[in-house]
Amino acid sequence: MTEKIPATVITGFLGAGKTTLIRHMLANAKGRKLALIINEFGDVGVDGDILKACGNEACGEDDIIELANGCICCTVADDFVPTMAKLLSRGVKPDHIIIETSGLALPQPLVRAFNWPEIKSQVTVDGVLTVVDAKALSEGWFADDEEALAAQRAEDPNLDHENPIEELFEDQLNAADMVILNKVDLLGEAEALEAALGLKAKVRPATRMVTARHGAIDLSVLLGLHGKAEDDLHNRLSHHEMEGEEQHDHDDFVSFTVDLGGTVDKAGLLQRVAATIAAHDVLRVKGFASVAGSDSRLLLQAVGPRLNSYFDRPWAKSEARSTRLVVIGEKNMDRSAIEAALKA
Repeated sequence: MTEKIPATVITGFLGAGKTTLIRHMLANAKGRKLALIINEFGDVGVDGDILKACGNEACGEDDIIELANGCICCTVADDFVPTMAKLLSRGVKPDHIIIETSGLALPQPLVRAFNWPEIKSQVTVDGVLTVVDAKALSEGWFADDEEALAAQRAEDPNLDHENPIEELFEDQLNAADMVILNKVDLLGEAEALEAALGLKAKVRPATRMVTARHGAIDLSVLLGLHGKAEDDLHNRLSHHEMEGEEQHDHDDFVSFTVDLGGTVDKAGLLQRVAATIAAHDVLRVKGFASVAGSDSRLLLQAVGPRLNSYFDRPWAKSEARSTRLVVIGEKNMDRSAIEAALKA
């Protein structure tokens, strides 16, 4: 029998640092040939384009496959299984497959898909890695204690209703073989320790936990976990499975694209994005911008109130310079008002 190809599923909430972790893995592959399957939520392939810009020999552009038709856990049969079959039919197979899920994805249905006969005979889930934003955790995001929930409700009236994000966070932790508490460099030593202890109490006893700065973890720690998660699903149940429900419904979340045309003023754009996030129920904003006075493309990513931007690469001569943003939030956010604010 031929040895199965190991696959690593990387999950975690929006902006936790999944893409940064993958970039580190590519830069430190040490001869491994990697294949990436990237699931986007929204119709602008931001994360995939970041990785393609790396140009790392460990993973060529043809080895990066984007699934942009919505949450991967809801499109397993239509998107993921055919993609895996196509990948496995290649003459030269990868040494390791890395799958980055959407921040909204339940890992459990994806792991279950590895039991499909055409996949199970060739691939095994080496491990599920859940990336957690240490800074967000230290501020009480997705915590169970009443004080943290009260603080969230005070800042966002939508949290007075059922909060699917909290359940999703718990489901991602419950599926994990390893939890990566990322961005600990944004915390003091005491804060980092408190966040780690609080998170440890939420994960399964068999789950390992490590801390990271900028996703920098040695691959010997991340790969080779031999988790065989597809054979261990009974220990990784989601809330819906524990409640006897069979499907995961993402109607609570929506995304849409705002086209801001061609070249924009950088300071004005960042100010509008920040103001829009503060005024509306926006979970995340991400996209690219053509900035006046620069020949490079501006990458913009915002998670909650934290807004980051940098020039990732020069515009290609064949590219039409444009400014487009993907907005992700809960279904009751005011799309018209958000679009108006971003275009003001």
